[in-house]
Amino acid sequence: MTADIPGRLIAIGDIHGYCQSLAALIEAIDPQPEDTIVPLGDYVDRGPDVKGTIDQLMALSTRCRLVPILGNHDEMLLDIHAGAEEFLNDWLSFGGTTTLQSYLCAHPREIPADHIAFLEDCRDYFETEKCFFVHASYVSDQPLHRQPMDVLRWAPLHGGSPPPHCTGKTAIVGHTAQRNHEILDLGHLVCIDTHIYGHGWLTAMDVETRQVWQVNDAGRLRR
Repeated sequence: MTADIPGRLIAIGDIHGYCQSLAALIEAIDPQPEDTIVPLGDYVDRGPDVKGTIDQLMALSTRCRLVPILGNHDEMLLDIHAGAEEFLNDWLSFGGTTTLQSYLCAHPREIPADHIAFLEDCRDYFETEKCFFVHASYVSDQPLHRQPMDVLRWAPLHGGSPPPHCTGKTAIVGHTAQRNHEILDLGHLVCIDTHIYGHGWLTAMDVETRQVWQVNDAGRLRR
């Protein structure tokens, strides 16, 4: 199913708890009620203020249409919250400790219910007439509703990006941190994870005009 977009269509790359950067990015974008903003997932882990990040995203949903995608870090948190204790140590080593510190708690089950509900309501993908949004990657010859979840949320681009999708639509993705801190634009695929947790940028992009906003980990806008 595709979506009708009356205003701007803006994607935001992996946030990873960089609340101050997200605040500066939102201020620069100045979202309007008719705009659609699609954060690409990985709201939790690694950064200093996961709680503030989720609070901001929830507040943003009252200003415009927010269509959040679920990332692999978010998925791990939800799995552990639901009882998958076997993933706890891996999650902590992937940056989960900063998430717990942000909430001043010892386990994901102590995270506020409304924040868990926000993550549970995130989508696997979002599709419009010209493009689609996923967290990580896709299988090129499969429709979006048949994509394997491990590809949508976990498959990196390091070993080679997928060919154009069978719909001919442009893929907007995150997940694979660009260590050069620049957007990866392959034409049929655009990756906007510009490595905020590695002293890079938190990136937003207007999908139609390709206007870009970028903020560093100190909350300063790139000029």
